[in-house]
Amino acid sequence: MLSKLENGKGVNLAHALRVMDGLGLTMLVVPRAHAALLEQAAAHAAKMDKNAARERKAGVEE
Repeated sequence: MLSKLENGKGVNLAHALRVMDGLGLTMLVVPRAHAALLEQAAAHAAKMDKNAARERKAGVEE
């Protein structure tokens, strides 16, 4: 199924969602106008999580 997607062929949405679930992924469908804002929020959250992990590691090493 993934090779079909890679080659631009159609796949059954139920199959695609099942594969995503097996990989521990989820899909969020939003209006295109909101996508950029959500991407920025996700990048910010990832950066904050990375900084928090760095601070926790520094606290353990002390």
